[in-house]
Amino acid sequence: MRCHLKDCYKAMTTLLSISALLITVMLMQMGTGALGPLDTLSAIELGFSNIQIGIIGAAHFTGFIIGCFGAPVLVRRVGHARAYIVTVALSITAVLLHPIFPTFWAWCLFRVFTGLAIATSFTAVESWLNAKLTRQNRGRFFSIYRLMDMMGALIAQSLIAILIPVEHLSYMILAIILCISLLPLGLTKSVQPELPESGELDPLFALRVSPLAVLGVLVVGATSSAVRMIGPLFAYEANLGPGEIGLFLSLFIIGGAIIQLPVGYLSERFSPRQLLGLFSGLTILASLTVNLVDSDQIFGIRNLFILVFIFGLTTMPLYSICAIHANNLIPAKQMTSLSASLIFIFAVGAIISPVFVGYLIQILGPNAMFIYFAALHIVLLVFTGYRALIRPDKAPRRKYVYIPRTSLFIAKTIKSMRRKQ
Repeated sequence: MRCHLKDCYKAMTTLLSISALLITVMLMQMGTGALGPLDTLSAIELGFSNIQIGIIGAAHFTGFIIGCFGAPVLVRRVGHARAYIVTVALSITAVLLHPIFPTFWAWCLFRVFTGLAIATSFTAVESWLNAKLTRQNRGRFFSIYRLMDMMGALIAQSLIAILIPVEHLSYMILAIILCISLLPLGLTKSVQPELPESGELDPLFALRVSPLAVLGVLVVGATSSAVRMIGPLFAYEANLGPGEIGLFLSLFIIGGAIIQLPVGYLSERFSPRQLLGLFSGLTILASLTVNLVDSDQIFGIRNLFILVFIFGLTTMPLYSICAIHANNLIPAKQMTSLSASLIFIFAVGAIISPVFVGYLIQILGPNAMFIYFAALHIVLLVFTGYRALIRPDKAPRRKYVYIPRTSLFIAKTIKSMRRKQ
């Protein structure tokens, strides 16, 4: 009984010590996660072309890649808290400048700044969080971190129902949320840790380990970025109102959150390749159904809501499945390099896709987006079968762990968790 109380006390003490980081992550996701959809809807009101909307979305991930390279240098130079404050200040400035300079090239520049700020902010918070935890409690508290991250993203998508496009007030609300995110770290008494050495990024390391994982991550990057950046355009052209667009985007995230536990159960019974084939096949079916179903409603619910929920179920676990497949093929000491490489590849796919999807919608209509998703996953499904034929799956299986694509320093956290399994 005494040991149990002692463990509870330690857990509560740890939770209190990282609570500022957890609240910061949620607020940061709320402020930055709503910016993409708001920009898309505002760009529609301003008369930007679909291709221009896609380029604005791609600019965000361009900034993200720059941040992945530059963030460790900044954090080492000024420390975790100062690095976060500096980059959030940059992000707040970029957000507030949107309605002041409502031009295409200005918004591209602003989104580069916000993408850079997001990568650096997550690097500071996640490396700080990682240093505060131990091998014994990392898995438990990292799950809480993922929950706060998803909660912030879900609230961000829901905000679209009340934010009015182009209005100064809408961008001011997001800036205020980001300002509030500065308070927890500014008030915390938690001592900043030393930043661990990260090593140089080798972008093509994952390709040498597993071409299948690389293709899968590229497809996930292309799919998720298009949903986030072009999804509001698709929903707008599908005659959804502001509240319905917010629900449309939220259901994608809700589906991805719900599926995590079932995928963990399935991962104990099937190999990562089998799961890739299963979820790619289901994604193809969901994507094609969007265009094949004639009626607007299924069981009294708009079919788009049901199908985007299913789409979130089938696509959100794919990044983690690909990462686990690749991790099964290498020793533990190489997992950090692999995770960093996969995050870089994800960002590359995320840069290209919004521009291409915007072009497809402009020339073929909104239905082209889900046809594009189906085509991507058909390629992934075929390549999964091909790789299974030429290289039998003999690697040891590890448990499924949801892996977010936020910063290169998340790789160290995942590595520590995997060693424990």
